[in-house]
Amino acid sequence: MVRFLLSTDNSGLGVMEEAHHTFLARGDVRRAAKIAYSLGMNLVNRGENASGRGWIARAGRLLDEAELDCPERGYLLIPTAIQAAQAGDLETAVAIFREAIQIGKRFGDSDLVTLARQGEGRVLIRTGARDAGFAIIDEMMVSVTSGDVSPVVAGIVYCSLIDALHEVYEMRRARDWTAAMERWCDGQPDLVMYRGECMVHHAHTLQIGGQWEKAQEESAKACARFLGPPPHPAAGSAFYQEGELHRLTGRFAEAETAYVQAGALGRNPQPGLALLRLAQGRVDSARTTIKRVLGESRDPMERAAVLPACVDIMIESGDLDGARSAASELVAIAAESGSAYLRGLGSQATGATLLAAGEVPAALQELRAARRLWQDLDAVHHAAQARVLIGVACHRLGDTDSAVLELDAARKVFMQLGAEPDLARMDELERKRTRDRVGGLTGREVELLNLLATGKTNREIAEHLVISEKTVARHVSNIFNKIGVSSRAAATAYAYRHDLV
Repeated sequence: MVRFLLSTDNSGLGVMEEAHHTFLARGDVRRAAKIAYSLGMNLVNRGENASGRGWIARAGRLLDEAELDCPERGYLLIPTAIQAAQAGDLETAVAIFREAIQIGKRFGDSDLVTLARQGEGRVLIRTGARDAGFAIIDEMMVSVTSGDVSPVVAGIVYCSLIDALHEVYEMRRARDWTAAMERWCDGQPDLVMYRGECMVHHAHTLQIGGQWEKAQEESAKACARFLGPPPHPAAGSAFYQEGELHRLTGRFAEAETAYVQAGALGRNPQPGLALLRLAQGRVDSARTTIKRVLGESRDPMERAAVLPACVDIMIESGDLDGARSAASELVAIAAESGSAYLRGLGSQATGATLLAAGEVPAALQELRAARRLWQDLDAVHHAAQARVLIGVACHRLGDTDSAVLELDAARKVFMQLGAEPDLARMDELERKRTRDRVGGLTGREVELLNLLATGKTNREIAEHLVISEKTVARHVSNIFNKIGVSSRAAATAYAYRHDLV
């Protein structure tokens, strides 16, 4: 099995097949059956289901013919448990995994126990028993990083669990265990540990943590390795991840190519492609696409992947009702899931929507909550985006010093990441702030002039900004004096003429 870990995917499978026949020729049925099982599982994970099931069936036949009572019986229960889980029969899946655990314990096979227990943990999370499931996951990853299991099983368990954590947006655990696994791999540099979807999840985890260069390298390796032939089932996800990194760094042509390739390989290129259209200024196209995608999505976790993009696009298109609806749904899914990452997305989406609606104090509260969550998760880019929105909110409230601090801190992060589209948006913000100072108006006065231009009375403005009518009257008088008008109608015309509304 060490030769398998030191080899590339296709040659590694050849090594396993060679080993199977060697053990069979020697009359070592147990080992031949175990190799057949492992080969079958690897083929299934590569999308070659018929061949994979054939090898697994061969393993079972060999054990039956030899009438062997051995730990390999437990290994053969694992694909049966997986099939039950995929069919939605979670209770049966848990029972089968637990039967395999007992066989592993009876024979003292730590590899079998670890494989079956991680399967049990994954299924328990799906049943809603999140705490119990995560406790098992944490314990099994300790077994992996402590060297209690073989390198083969270490790689399988890590890939399986990192996939499970991404499914439910448990990004803090994904980050922590990825770091632990990397330390483990550093001690065994010749091993090729990541052979499936976990390569893509690894790149995504690095992206969230702000290690964009390393994430780009990992996604590029995954794209190259998964193209086959035949193409690996994770190839589409690898190209989608590569497209995301290109989009975030402003390489739009490369992003489009990667998204198209992802689609050709069976991975829906959304919401990334819709966000690319938004970045290209094609707002109507982005809006049409994201509404279609959301309309076709049914699973809450699937919708959670689309809703943040929907909020951004709806705000840009001026559909605040659509943005509010998407943000509210995202908050509800986050509350149900218990995911801190989804809570951060929900708070940020809500804050952005409130800010667009002019409800600045409420927006600031949500955005600060999002920023705290991002800092706790070490989600560098998300945190910087939250700081931009906080800076805008502070500016609108007249707190210029705080606005400058937040915006400068965000700009520094964007420069370190190479987030060119974010830097371009910040430049546009600065130009808008310059326009806002037309006539010597402060940020607060511009905000108040906006409200006045929509026809609000002094009382309505006071209620909106949570200040007294007397303060509003003083601001209105100052505005009139600065821009040289004497009526609300003239002030409204001034606001539209100088693009301040």
